[in-house]
Amino acid sequence: MARQSDGKETAARKPNMREAILCAAEELFSTNGFNAVSIRDIAQAAGANPGSVTYHFKTKDGLLLEIYRRHCGPMNRRRSELLAAARSVRDLQDRLEAIVRAYVLPAFFSGGDLAGGGARFTRLRAVMSAEGNEVVGRIIAQTFDETSHAFIDAICESLPQVPRTEIVWRSHFLLGALYYTLVTPERVSRLSRGEADGSDAAGAIEQLVQASVASLQAPALDRGGPRRILKSC
Repeated sequence: MARQSDGKETAARKPNMREAILCAAEELFSTNGFNAVSIRDIAQAAGANPGSVTYHFKTKDGLLLEIYRRHCGPMNRRRSELLAAARSVRDLQDRLEAIVRAYVLPAFFSGGDLAGGGARFTRLRAVMSAEGNEVVGRIIAQTFDETSHAFIDAICESLPQVPRTEIVWRSHFLLGALYYTLVTPERVSRLSRGEADGSDAAGAIEQLVQASVASLQAPALDRGGPRRILKSC
């Protein structure tokens, strides 16, 4: 009988072990964060031994990077394709809407496969962003910054009257809304008392696109005028 103590032997005997490790890590990271999860935790959840994890991914950092790559590579490529088409729209209003839609759509229609999203990976992204880990921050930047810059530039071209710094802020809010919409659709159903279906992807996309377009088109802040200071109750 083959020995099971060596990660390489286990990997050879279980060709699906790599996928099991990825799925287990994604679930644990999305629930507990990156810092609190160990390689041993991941191995136990995957039915593997720690040697299998290091055999396939070297480190926990490498495992998280692979999770991002397998989800976000296809999503970023699809976003780039849709963005290229959106930038060819002549009317600035229609172009802005097409740009926002190009950003939103790939995150919704990939929940059942690896092409970008799903509630679990979106939850993982939200948890990772909030955790403040330097390694995680580097992986997020490596995965998304190029595509994010392309979208911000395209929005700026459609809204030349709005400073780029404000477009960055408003794009930041769009990302937060996208996270929350994907992770907690049941809240919409509950607060609307059943009149709206939070799991209706098409409806959610339209609401998100229209709200984001309106936000992006808001007048630039008057930074030289008086500011109202809100006092706590």
